[in-house]
Amino acid sequence: MIDPNKLYQLSPGQKRRKLALTFGELERDIAGIPEPGMEYNFKSMDRRTYVKTVARIVLEDPQLPEEAHEVLGRLLEDPDFDERRLCNYARNALLAVIGTFPAEWDLVIAPHSSEKLTVEKRNFFPGVSVYAEDIRSPFNVGSIFRTAEAMGCESVYISPGCTDPGQTKAVRSGMGCIETLGYTRCALDQLPEDKPVFVLETGGTALDEFEFPEEGIVIIGSEELGVSPEALKRATYGRVTIPMTGLKASLNVGVAFGILMQAWVDAIRKGKAKKV
Repeated sequence: MIDPNKLYQLSPGQKRRKLALTFGELERDIAGIPEPGMEYNFKSMDRRTYVKTVARIVLEDPQLPEEAHEVLGRLLEDPDFDERRLCNYARNALLAVIGTFPAEWDLVIAPHSSEKLTVEKRNFFPGVSVYAEDIRSPFNVGSIFRTAEAMGCESVYISPGCTDPGQTKAVRSGMGCIETLGYTRCALDQLPEDKPVFVLETGGTALDEFEFPEEGIVIIGSEELGVSPEALKRATYGRVTIPMTGLKASLNVGVAFGILMQAWVDAIRKGKAKKV
């Protein structure tokens, strides 16, 4: 960590960039996920005091918007001082002044538990699975795994053309769920034959009218083309559609999958799912 006094020796642009980096390092340290060698180590003051000290330096920046100045001031003086929230707000306020905005992989997201998750410790709905067909975006792949784990899918299948879940950005957005769930890469004709298969696609039965199976596999298609003709043929249980009213009537595949899963597990919990 840089000595706060040294920040005054930097030009305004250098100071902003250094402060933004510093707040990012502090936020990771507070979240318990510091980069190796970047743990808080400024010996002359504790971390809480250091955070407040560098935050006051940000408040002196004449280019800091008035609204950001007010919010940062409130965070700084809050009796229930939240170190991490202040660091996050200050970092993003500085990046906005600089004209650089954080990419998704720059977000500081702490794991929910320090305990290593395992498949054996999961609670899930037996027989509930998803088949991701040719999903190209690694962020969407990670999001699908994250939703599948959170909503209680037992297993995830991915097509041969699906982006590698081990890709760095997929792992990042998956938040440990790819490792927890695991997956099977297989072609459509290799899916289990004893489970009903249906697709999430336009032109089908409305979500609130669809009779979900108690167990089954839902196929979700690519961002560009949706589910393939082969997948439509394989989905002998039917096609479910999310009703939309917007001009675009378009949802990100990960978001659509989340909506679908909520409806499916709700039907199972309420005993409305069909035994096939």
